[in-house]
Amino acid sequence: MDIRAQVAMVFHLDKCIGCHTCSVSCKNVWTDRPGAEYMWWNNVETKPGTGYPTLWEDQGHYKGGWKVNGNGSGNGNGKKLSLRSQNKLDAFIKLFYNPNQPGLEDYYEPWTYKYQDLFDAPAGDDQPTAIAISQVTGEPMAIEAGPNWDDDLSGTTLYAENDVNLEGLSDEERDQLFEIQRVSMFYLPRICNHCANPSCVASCPSGALYKRGEDGIVLINQEVCKGWRACVAACPYKKIYYNWKTGKSEKCILCYPKLETGQIPNCFHSCVGRIRYLGVLLYDADRVADAMTVNDRALVESQRSILCDPYDPKVVELAKANGISDEFIDAAQKSPVYKYVMKWKLALPLHIEYRTMPMLFYVPPLLPVMGKLDNGRYENIMDGFFTSLEQSRLPMKYLAKMFSAGNEEIIESVMKKLMAVRYYKRSLELDDLDLVSISRMMREGNLTPEEAEEIYALTALPTTYDRYVLPPIQREEAISGTCSPELCKGECGLSFSESAKRGL
Repeated sequence: MDIRAQVAMVFHLDKCIGCHTCSVSCKNVWTDRPGAEYMWWNNVETKPGTGYPTLWEDQGHYKGGWKVNGNGSGNGNGKKLSLRSQNKLDAFIKLFYNPNQPGLEDYYEPWTYKYQDLFDAPAGDDQPTAIAISQVTGEPMAIEAGPNWDDDLSGTTLYAENDVNLEGLSDEERDQLFEIQRVSMFYLPRICNHCANPSCVASCPSGALYKRGEDGIVLINQEVCKGWRACVAACPYKKIYYNWKTGKSEKCILCYPKLETGQIPNCFHSCVGRIRYLGVLLYDADRVADAMTVNDRALVESQRSILCDPYDPKVVELAKANGISDEFIDAAQKSPVYKYVMKWKLALPLHIEYRTMPMLFYVPPLLPVMGKLDNGRYENIMDGFFTSLEQSRLPMKYLAKMFSAGNEEIIESVMKKLMAVRYYKRSLELDDLDLVSISRMMREGNLTPEEAEEIYALTALPTTYDRYVLPPIQREEAISGTCSPELCKGECGLSFSESAKRGL
């Protein structure tokens, strides 16, 4: 066993209000500069919807992530992983032209406004306006797209029906989403997943991308990056961007200069809904490739199988032998991420079928679960507590396509547990459910009262120190990692090389 430490995350989607505060906070700190105007290292999408860049989930077109039984490296079970985006024969050719590379039209052309016209316009009968100006060409432009262009438009046929995850849903299941009386949506905040099996790292011909051994954060060495953009094509989540000013690729760095000093990343710190949790997971790096070669429906459990129990003496011993500090092990034992992912099994990876083993997990949204009565009214079905899941406003098949590689049983188990917590807490305050019904719900949801109280406390009542369990780091190590012109060695998504200084 090769025990590694990973700074991992959980986003609780039931708590996200889609305010985009996280996106703006990240933008102001990391990508508010020439060449990065169109980059949103953190963005929030409305689902169902097409996302950013448009239809990024369509790997039939973008060819991101891994596939099984290609010309990859063997991993002991007779199966192999290989990149979808390239192989040994066409990798060189695709450095010069890659048909699966997203273009600016797939993102959007960034713009500002000619604000000076508001002050310089001559006196007249009409109110002067500030016209839109492209931040790329400097020319006037018509605004036709943006990073959250379909925000809150999940019920429209123009955007939501193009969602890749709707493929395979029946007409009845689609009606559950698009009937005007039942229009439903949820918000999906996205940052780099800092995957344990990152396809971006494997695709880079110059070796600029790497995964830090001490915390698992995936970074780009700006001094080594040649701007080939193979990583952009290989990342299935499209969370690597090309800076057209510096000619380098850039990505979310998980605010590692802040993590090294015990601070919280910007998007986490600014989150209004308090949906974000950050902690440490221990995993067996020897089994990563093997775990990602199983069939799609088994991928979630396969990933769980290589996440290690931080209280296991053998795991602790091997972790220490691998140089993992006592502080990191202690953080892993107190990790809120471990509780959501492993103890309660409520948090799931986004599109694990891309086989990158993402280390950002989501608690799927428990929207109002509704039943349709004969008289056309919609209301909760109390008698058939879990049978109403079949008629929930977000079909189980849709959620399964996003969070469990199509395995609806996993989604249903999560939904049952979330619903059991909700009604258990309700029963403590109201008398509309008898003890027999509550006992049955808890049993079917595979939940104890003690677990329900724990889940409720970490979901609804957590302090900052409950949500973010960060291991301390020695100050001299943090100083060597801070991002400043004097100290930076070009090991992150930002560069202070002479060329980059001129670009800024």
